[in-house]
Amino acid sequence: QVHLVESGGGSVQAGGSLTLSCVASGSGSTSACLGWIRQAPGKEREGVATIGTNGIKTLASSMKGRFAISKDNAKNTLYLQMNNLKTEDSALHYCAADVSCNALLRGKPSYWGQGTQVTVSS
Repeated sequence: QVHLVESGGGSVQAGGSLTLSCVASGSGSTSACLGWIRQAPGKEREGVATIGTNGIKTLASSMKGRFAISKDNAKNTLYLQMNNLKTEDSALHYCAADVSCNALLRGKPSYWGQGTQVTVSS
């Protein structure tokens, strides 16, 4: 089992920055691939970024150069630094976990949190 609690969403203007945080807990949290997925109204969930248990990081192509994922293992906390935000980044962002990073990147993880809203205005 993995329990995930996100924080840090909010409203910013285009070009602004936000940092999302996620505290992971549960027996499976230290052996899972962790990451972020998001869902905009009327759209399917999509993968944003993942970090595997080996530390390898993957970003979805539209986020490369703007977003960065990191993890503090001592605090079991995951972060998503989002820079140069665009209006199309507006979505409910979820912290997620799965044994497979590919499942996360497909937007289909086994575990996810309650979500935190990111709204980007022009």
